[in-house]
Amino acid sequence: MTLGVRVVARAKLTLSLRVLGSRPDGYHDLEAFAVSLEDPYDVISLRLRPAFGVALRLSGRAVAGVPAGETNLAARAARLLLEAVDDEASPGAWAAAGLEVALHKGIPAETGLGGGSADAAGTLFGGARLLGLDLDGATIGALAARLGSDVPFCLSGGAGWIRGRGDVVESLPAPSPLPMVVVVPPFGISTPAVYDAWDRLGGPGAERACPPPPAVADLLPDGLVNDLEPAAEAVEPRLRKFRDALEGLAGRPAVLAGSGSAYAVHVATAGEAAALANQVASVLEVGGVFATRPVSRGLELQGALA
Repeated sequence: MTLGVRVVARAKLTLSLRVLGSRPDGYHDLEAFAVSLEDPYDVISLRLRPAFGVALRLSGRAVAGVPAGETNLAARAARLLLEAVDDEASPGAWAAAGLEVALHKGIPAETGLGGGSADAAGTLFGGARLLGLDLDGATIGALAARLGSDVPFCLSGGAGWIRGRGDVVESLPAPSPLPMVVVVPPFGISTPAVYDAWDRLGGPGAERACPPPPAVADLLPDGLVNDLEPAAEAVEPRLRKFRDALEGLAGRPAVLAGSGSAYAVHVATAGEAAALANQVASVLEVGGVFATRPVSRGLELQGALA
């Protein structure tokens, strides 16, 4: 019997985001194109525990702003799995009273990089295997959608179009080559606050479009856009100044990641990405800098824990 598993859960970067309107259920209809990133990533260690319920532990350089209690998405995902164990439709599941979820955080919170959603997806992915749950794609996808709008994409990973409130994912091969630098300012932005501001401002569209890199030019011929950028700048006025400084240093446009606060700058080669990352880290005040690229999987099962 396996006592534990370890899962790598990678950040999500939205290259293009259109917000089509608000919904009666409180969510928003979206049309977005996103990719999983090689870096940053979180590592999720899951273990069976004899005590009832879910125990959550946090570690790593990016724990600031991460909920440590019941609102944490990974903890909520673990509770959904324990409920599924009790379902008579899962006769092969292990009789486990609880789960221990240890998150080693590398994805900064409140940056638009989907760290909490990646953790939830990784917990569903690894926890279902640990508990012996035979969940088909539709069932685990429905659990993901219950947890949040970004969780279904983080579960499928790679690259793809995201529609509906995030629950409809059309998977595509990861675009390559697409080296980039992801830069996190020294402040975060609340995603709910950005969507509230978008509603309050009357649903503004993107005020600019960045030229698409060759790897995604056919998919995004109108450029890289983000309808949430005006709302994010209204919530956090420092965002525009930080973007201007980053673009001035990079000599090219920067794309806001989701609801912010991170930005991505696309470059021609991996060497150029590494050089720009070093320059940004030495010149600007930042919360993190990552020379990275899209990858084909958002989740990776590293193996069993003793």
